[in-house]
Amino acid sequence: MSVLQPHKGQRAAVLSAAALTVLTFSACSSEPDSAAPPRAVGTPTPAVSATPSPSAQAVHPFTGRPGARNGPVLAVKVDNTRSAKPQRGLRSADIIYVEQVEGGLSRIMAVYSSTLPPRVGPVRSARVSDLHILPQFGRPAFAYSGVQSKMKPYLARAPLIDVSPDKASAAYTRLGPHPAPYNLYASPQQLLAGAPGATKARDIGFRFGTAPSGGTPTTSYTARYPSATLEFRWSAKEHRWLVSQDGRPDQAAEGGRLGGQTVVVQRARTTRSQFHDFLGNYTPLVQTVGSGTATVLRDGKAYDARWSRAAEDQGTTFTTPSGQPMTFAPGQVWVVLVNAGRPVTP
Repeated sequence: MSVLQPHKGQRAAVLSAAALTVLTFSACSSEPDSAAPPRAVGTPTPAVSATPSPSAQAVHPFTGRPGARNGPVLAVKVDNTRSAKPQRGLRSADIIYVEQVEGGLSRIMAVYSSTLPPRVGPVRSARVSDLHILPQFGRPAFAYSGVQSKMKPYLARAPLIDVSPDKASAAYTRLGPHPAPYNLYASPQQLLAGAPGATKARDIGFRFGTAPSGGTPTTSYTARYPSATLEFRWSAKEHRWLVSQDGRPDQAAEGGRLGGQTVVVQRARTTRSQFHDFLGNYTPLVQTVGSGTATVLRDGKAYDARWSRAAEDQGTTFTTPSGQPMTFAPGQVWVVLVNAGRPVTP
């Protein structure tokens, strides 16, 4: 299938006369360091069996919690700027992905299966990196509010069920003290009611269990974007990593702090996509297929790790330097995608 190849030139002055190149795209590029186009495929071939082994059935594949509901997968794009805080519904997510967006800021994609909160938001627009992350879940429901017009054909062909306001308007409402666009919230139950064919949670590469040997005792760790920082501070009392953003504690609208039992700071090459906002800021594309290094935070320690993902319809495996599985602590997992190197605005 042919799709548009993202342009790799310099900034606006050089880009003004550039033309888009049409290339044939496969699930795993032969040049993993290049800026891949948005995924535009049909239903992917699962990388793992749809029927997990009896041992895998004992715990939820996203959280490692025993006996958790293995429901259909719902991914929701949530604003992560100061104007949107405190966010609602994030404490119930199984996985929270943090991605770089225009201007060196970050945005969240919250993934739900085991628990559904009454509301989640503020819901914001989709980005090209979402289309590269989502295929590992099969055919999830995807909630977002708005998208650049050039991305609409890719979303339409992607292996997901669109439950944006255009498709599931009854699931959305505007509420709270913030002005638009920071006041749009969605009901996960109603979103999934509009996506009866959404894939249930399956193995995406996470492994849970006793911590591996080694690790460095760590009280806090900071992940950096060009215009934002996320600090994760270990709370022995709550037995999880509490989040602060730009020096401010990240509070949940329902009360308490945001944070997870495991934090994965995944270093992935961040390049320029063909998309940009109305100000001319180019949308970053995070290269989540390939391999690289990561830092895994769990149980008050930091562990060096490596990540590997062979194709977009497969999950990501994490291993220790010795090649053994890097096990996560049962509970919510944060995957913080940062550039492999210094923070960069592509």
